[in-house]
Amino acid sequence: MDELESVVTAIPGPRSRELATELARYEAPGVTYLADDYPVFWERATGALITDVDGNRYLDLTSAFGVAATGHTNPRVTAAIVEQSTRLIHGMGDVHPTEVRTRLLARLAALAPGALSKTYLATSGAEAVEFALKTALLASGKPHAIAYGGAYHGLSLGALEVAGIEKFRLPFAPLVAEHATFLPFPGAGAAVDDAIAAVRAALVHDPQIGAVIVEPIQGRGGVIVPPAGFLRALRALCDERALVLILDEIYTGFGRTGTMFACDREGVVPDLLCVGKALGGGVPLAATIGTPRVMDAWPASSGEALHTSTFLGNPLACAAALANLEELVRLDVVAQVRAREGGLADRLHALASSPSVRDVRGVGFLWAVEFDRPEIANRVVVRGLARGVILLQSGPAGTSITIAPPLTIDDLQLERALELFERTVRETEASW
Repeated sequence: MDELESVVTAIPGPRSRELATELARYEAPGVTYLADDYPVFWERATGALITDVDGNRYLDLTSAFGVAATGHTNPRVTAAIVEQSTRLIHGMGDVHPTEVRTRLLARLAALAPGALSKTYLATSGAEAVEFALKTALLASGKPHAIAYGGAYHGLSLGALEVAGIEKFRLPFAPLVAEHATFLPFPGAGAAVDDAIAAVRAALVHDPQIGAVIVEPIQGRGGVIVPPAGFLRALRALCDERALVLILDEIYTGFGRTGTMFACDREGVVPDLLCVGKALGGGVPLAATIGTPRVMDAWPASSGEALHTSTFLGNPLACAAALANLEELVRLDVVAQVRAREGGLADRLHALASSPSVRDVRGVGFLWAVEFDRPEIANRVVVRGLARGVILLQSGPAGTSITIAPPLTIDDLQLERALELFERTVRETEASW
C-alpha cells in the first residue's frame, strides 16, 4: 500500500551509494556518517513517509529530529511557503521588519504559557540558547549558570558552555568558556529533594550563578524523564534566589509530550523558553520567548542591535511557522497525542522483556528504548532502515533509540512502524 513502507532495492540503493561517494568528496569530514550499509539519501517526504533517491519508501519514527510534528511537507505549510515566496523571500532583519514576522511574534505570545510574551527569533536552537544565556546575564548581572549532565543545547561555542555531553565539548575545550556548574540530571527513581539540594549546594559554591538551564525532558540525552515535581521545585527555588530559569523545549515543544509545551504538564512557567525544531514546519527557525521582566533587561536598540543575524525573522520561515502553528491547533495534535500515548507506551513496554533492553521510558510521542550496548542500538537502526523504518540512535553513549514519530502519523502507519521496530529488535538479539 502506498501509505506504508516499500523496499525495492538493496539498502542503500545504487543511487544513494553514488551520492555517498560524491558527498564524501565535497563535504567537510565529521558531518555525515557514511558506511556500506548506511545512510540513504532522501528525495521527498510526505506525512510520515520518506522516499529515497532509489524509490524506496520508509516509515519515519524520528520526525527528522522532531521537526515534522505536523507531518513532512504538510500541505498547508507548503502552500504558505509558496504564497510567501511570490511576495517576499528575505527581509532586512533588525533594520526593516515585516508584517509576517510581527504576526508570528503575536502568535507565539498567545501560545506560550503565563507571561511569556516577548520573543527573539533565531535560525537554530543553539542560537536561541545563546540568546537566552545573554539575556540571563543582563537580567541577573551574573555570568554563570547551572546546567545538567546529558544535556544537549546545541554545538556552537556558546551553547557548548552548557552542553552536558562530554564528547561534544572535549575536542573544543580550549575554546569553551567554563561558566557552567554541571549537576546530575534527576532521572527515574531520583528524589526531588536531593536534586534541589544539589542546586542549593552549587549556589553556595559559586555566588556568580545567575541562571539555571534545563530540558524538561532530556531529548538527545536519551529521553530522560525527571521525577514529578522536579520542575515545580526548581521554579520555586529560582524564585527564592532570583535566578533566571531557562527551559530548553527545542525538542519537547509544540505538542510532542501531550501538552503544547512539556512545562505545561507541571504548570511551570520559565523566565525564558527556547523553542525550535517543530516551530517552522521544516523551515529553519527557532525562538527564545521570555517574560517582559527578563527580556526588558535588553536596552532598546539605538540603531545597532546587540544581538542579531542576517536572516532574523526570515519571511519564508515566519510564514511557514504561522501555518504550522495553525495546523497544530486545527488538527488538535495535543489531544491526538494524549489519546494515543497509552497505546504507544504499551507497544514499547512490550520490549522491556527483551534480553538486551535495559529500559523503556518516555511521555507523549517522545520515547526511548535503551539497550545494554551501543552496538546493538546501532545494529537495530541499520537493520530497521533495510526493512523500511527510519530510527534514531541517541543517548550520551549511543545506547538508546528514540521513538518520536510525526504527531499526525495515522494509526496504521504507527502500528506498522512499531511492528517493524519490534521485529528488528528481536531478530538482532537472536543473531547477536
